Amino acid sequence: MFTGIVTDKGEIAELEQAGDLRARIRCHYRMETVDIGASIACNGVCLTVIEKGADWFDVQISAESVSKTNIGDWMVATALNLERALKVGDELGGHIVSGHVDGVATIVAMRDEGDSTRFTFRAPEALAKYIAPKGSVALNGTSLTVNEVEGCDFGVNIIPHTKAVTTWGTAKVGDRINLEIDTLARYVARLQEWNA
Repeated sequence: MFTGIVTDKGEIAELEQAGDLRARIRCHYRMETVDIGASIACNGVCLTVIEKGADWFDVQISAESVSKTNIGDWMVATALNLERALKVGDELGGHIVSGHVDGVATIVAMRDEGDSTRFTFRAPEALAKYIAPKGSVALNGTSLTVNEVEGCDFGVNIIPHTKAVTTWGTAKVGDRINLEIDTLARYVARLQEWNA
């Protein structure tokens, strides 16, 4: 489990397709505190550390994960939002995030509003019904509050601090973004289906 509060910006150092996709990710974590088998959210995708060095870790990524996320867009030097898994007693600063990406949204518009940037995303139609104004979403692993929803489009504001400590400072229109809907929204919608 994660919170959607990004704790490091990493970078793809190597990619190798050999059966599954294997990625080496450079980071600033103290790797002596990261165990083999630990979960790290990489742009919101929960991945397992299978090997590590002084400033990097390797993950193995299944074809299923590649097909449901923006991992297929990753290249050497791609920047990633990273978050280590929650420990009991950690502050829950964002919202409960599983690291199980539901689909890919696309940035369709960006405009500055004061010092912040208003992003408009287009969600897949099957997921749009789970996104509500003032609800939470995880986008590339970042917990964000939805401002408005219109059909499959929804908007969020990203403040300067978030742009500085995550990959949002280099985002652009057309980027494909990992989308994880709020778990609570998924269960509420499922209950409504059963009661209909």
